[in-house]
Amino acid sequence: MPSPHTLTCPSCAAGNRLPADKLSAGPKCGTCGARLAPAKPFALDPAGLKKAVKTDTLPLLVDFWAPWCGPCRMMAPEFEKAAQALAGSARLAKVNTQDFPEASGAYAIRGIPALILFSGGREVARLAGARPAADITAFARQHAPA
Repeated sequence: MPSPHTLTCPSCAAGNRLPADKLSAGPKCGTCGARLAPAKPFALDPAGLKKAVKTDTLPLLVDFWAPWCGPCRMMAPEFEKAAQALAGSARLAKVNTQDFPEASGAYAIRGIPALILFSGGREVARLAGARPAADITAFARQHAPA
């Protein structure tokens, strides 16, 4: 029997525990009703990101970006495609470094877009620069624990 997953709600930051086989069934937060494993990237603030990194058992791939960044805007649709391809095996989130500059310092972001893959409470890999969906998906699958 697969181990249950713990996921942090992207809306209210509540911790939710659910069976692994329910990931594809569109689970919702027990506190606010938001989707826990959407097939598209969701926004996180630094507090939500810190909690998700610490408690989530599903790999979390985070895009650090800013609205003024041309490569970030060009990569956004590719990141959405990657989220659909990775649905059920990883969650994809975005952190706006213009709104939350402290996140850049906390995670040593030197340039954007920057992708960081978190799993098991720690950073497992990072990738800099705009990438197509196939590269993002391959990166996540290569570095996420099985």
